[in-house]
Amino acid sequence: MSATSAKAQLDGFIARYDPVIAQQTKSVLAMMRKLCPGAHELVYDNYNALAIGFATGARVRDVWFSIAIYPRWVSLFFFGTLPLKDPTGRLKGAGKTTKHIVLADGTATLAAPDVKALIALALKKAGHPFPGGRGIILIKSVSARQRPRRPA
Repeated sequence: MSATSAKAQLDGFIARYDPVIAQQTKSVLAMMRKLCPGAHELVYDNYNALAIGFATGARVRDVWFSIAIYPRWVSLFFFGTLPLKDPTGRLKGAGKTTKHIVLADGTATLAAPDVKALIALALKKAGHPFPGGRGIILIKSVSARQRPRRPA
């Protein structure tokens, strides 16, 4: 699949969401692309959500961050860099390898000083893994059955 068609397919996945969530997603994606320059974007249009992993390679185990788009919110997931010092208690979830932050206000939440500090700490722990430059979008899977992408 060409980069153009992968981007067009990703744009189509996002367009199925409510316009507010779709715009939040586009803004969050733009910000994450700046934070993870050169990342492979692994796209999974799953049953429950659209997930986009920011990875150093084409495999799930190469993912360091992921955004998941649900009908009512967007979340940022941290992989493989836990535990992280989280004095404000932003990280949610009981997992030992994965936790998330609900981006209630989209990029405003992503740009909050405590969230930026968590991302910077995760990148430092990962050894600043992204090579810079322009990344690629890889459509990894599209589930045949999916929950509705807009709130009921």
